[in-house]
Parts: sequence; C-alpha cells; structure tokens
Amino acid sequence: MLILKSAKKALRSSLKKRQVNLKIKKRLKKYVSLFKKNPTKKSLSQAFSILDKAAKKKVIKKQKASRLKSRFSAFLKRNLQKTKTAGTNKSPKKKI
Repeated sequence: MLILKSAKKALRSSLKKRQVNLKIKKRLKKYVSLFKKNPTKKSLSQAFSILDKAAKKKVIKKQKASRLKSRFSAFLKRNLQKTKTAGTNKSPKKKI
C-alpha cells in the first residue's frame, strides 16, 4: 500500500497540534483546580483567561467555556456570601 507524501505531512502536523492542545489542556486543568481549591477573584480571572484561550484555539468548545465561566462565577459568589454571613452571625460575648 502506498503512503503518500501528503499523508506523512498530515501526520507530522497532527502530532504537533496534539502536543500544543495537550499543553493547553494541562494548563486549563491546573488553573481550574487552583480556582476550586482557593476561590478568589484573582484565581477566577486566571481561570477565565485560560478558558478563553482554550476556546479560541478550539481545544474546548466556546459554549463549554461560557458554561464553566458562569458556574465559576456563581461558585465564587456563593463562597463570598458564606464568608460574609459566617462573620456577621457571631454574637459578641457579653461581659458579666
């Protein structure tokens, strides 16, 4: 069976693209896990940035990036409200 020159070039190209995509996915997982461990505005911003880059390079679909960003925003909002309400519900100790 013949192996065409164009098939060899396509294979080389797809292997290079695979390496790039894997690198982007690895960074994506890293920043998403960092956000989940420590949800802050800074980590949210970093997660948003990498999600946008991954969607732009078509590593993940645009809608998936949008959905994850929405969920992360809601997650951060809930966590910030929990910390605010946890601090305000404490009653001061009375001196007798």
